[in-house]
Amino acid sequence: MDFNMKKLASDAGIFFTRAVQFTEEKFGQAEKTELDAHFENLLARADSTKNWTEKILRQTEVLLQPNPSARVEEFLYEKLDRKVPSRVTNGELLAQYMSEAANELGPETPYGKTLIKVGETEKRLGAAERDFIHSASINFLTPLRNFLEGDWRTISKERRILQNRRLDLDASKARLKKAKAAEAKAAAVPDFQETRPRNYILSASASALWSDEVDKAEQELRVAQTEFDRQAEVTRLLLEGISSTHVNHLRCLQEFVESQATYYAQCYRHMLDLQKQLGRFPGTFVGNTEPASSPLSSASLATAAATIPVVPTVVGMSSTGEAAISLDDVAPPASGTRKARVLYDYEAGDSSELALLADELITVYSLPGMDPDWLIGERGNRKGKVPVTYLELLS
Repeated sequence: MDFNMKKLASDAGIFFTRAVQFTEEKFGQAEKTELDAHFENLLARADSTKNWTEKILRQTEVLLQPNPSARVEEFLYEKLDRKVPSRVTNGELLAQYMSEAANELGPETPYGKTLIKVGETEKRLGAAERDFIHSASINFLTPLRNFLEGDWRTISKERRILQNRRLDLDASKARLKKAKAAEAKAAAVPDFQETRPRNYILSASASALWSDEVDKAEQELRVAQTEFDRQAEVTRLLLEGISSTHVNHLRCLQEFVESQATYYAQCYRHMLDLQKQLGRFPGTFVGNTEPASSPLSSASLATAAATIPVVPTVVGMSSTGEAAISLDDVAPPASGTRKARVLYDYEAGDSSELALLADELITVYSLPGMDPDWLIGERGNRKGKVPVTYLELLS
């Protein structure tokens, strides 16, 4: 193998000079060229961006995949440039277990029917989670990772070059300073006595040599200054590009929020549908004292609805015939009534609704076939429909 010994020696000499300059700076024995305040602010801003991007990236990966072993496995696949195998989500795995349990315990039994319905919903939740993870990985994690593995590596490389250029510049300044000091000393030493011409000749030669050394050091300083200024400008442009990185990450963050909102909206919709479906099956809950052929009690539906922030979408009764019935002619059900405390003020939308004041106590009950988002409320001789989400059921 051929080696360029001159280049190797030159590189070794440059490395040694930089090492000496760096060491002397650390011990306060050499002067250091300071960057301007704006450049230092750009450096600090870039370092902060890099550090927080790493933290956000790692924590988002934990959010999307809480299992550390799975994250390590995915990391290894990515480093080996191999496709990450498809992984079953927890919701899909739970759906599989529920489906198998229903087939073994009896799909026609109330418990088996409920297992099948809940399993179907869990499967939909797992599919929604898979879509969310895929969307978040492409629209959010990938841009952050590209910044750290691409732009930041370029910035780091140019910063290291700038550091080396600064060390070369300061070493050239130190060399010139020493050469000038030696030249001044040599110029002051010559002895002009005729009895010692040899000393005079030697002193004059030394002065000439140091003068040449000063010229050489000044030339090296000019070259070092030019290279440093050029590299500083390149690095400055890259650091100012961090603003564009922030804009790009802001757009990615907005897309991540939209994906997350869509995912939670899908989960909420699936669970609402499941809640309504469970009300159609008899004997779903343990401890139900009603006959097996009767649906869930309206009080149970009202209690369940009160614990979930349901957004009212249908106002009034569930059928046209029920909506036409006058509430004043409706008697409370035989199963009894409940007390409820009003959580917020509510202004009645029409004559069939009851206006509410926060913290007042009213009597409520439900009617067969009534929308579970609404109850019948009584205050004195006044009756009207009231939304469940505005109530806290007491008894």
